[in-house]
Amino acid sequence: MAAYRADDDYDLLFKVVIKAQIWDTAGQERYRAITSAYYRGAVGALLIYDVTRRVTFENVERWLKELRGHTDSSTVIMLVGNKADLRHLRAVASEDARAFAERENTFFMETSALDSTNVDDAFTEVLTEVYRVVSRKALEVGDNHGALPKGHSINVGGKDDVSSVKNTGCCSA
Repeated sequence: MAAYRADDDYDLLFKVVIKAQIWDTAGQERYRAITSAYYRGAVGALLIYDVTRRVTFENVERWLKELRGHTDSSTVIMLVGNKADLRHLRAVASEDARAFAERENTFFMETSALDSTNVDDAFTEVLTEVYRVVSRKALEVGDNHGALPKGHSINVGGKDDVSSVKNTGCCSA
């Protein structure tokens, strides 16, 4: 007979699966007309700029305004400077981006998709904060089970199956 430990219940109670649906417009103007569909139900967002191209950082303010205009005030937002590995080509100082993020009350991180620096960490940090926000909201709602996600799973995003969205052509290049 196996021994039972109270720790076993604790471990089972606090394992949570978070499903994230990732949409990428790559900041392209052709997606401006349909971006409200991207924002619907969003609980987290990564606003990514290229540290080697100042204009991409300058556009972040417009994208942030649009994002905030279409989402809930509790949406978790992270400003991400990508291509941090290209130090010799840097056009946006980390300090400038960090100051902007603090002023706008967003998280901030620099990444490099080329060498995978902080890429997983950016997603993990946003999803962890999303979980905190959703958990806090669940505690505020209390026993209203209709307002809570079912089971131990939180579905981040509107649809479980994005293949139908991809088939419509909105997300393909």
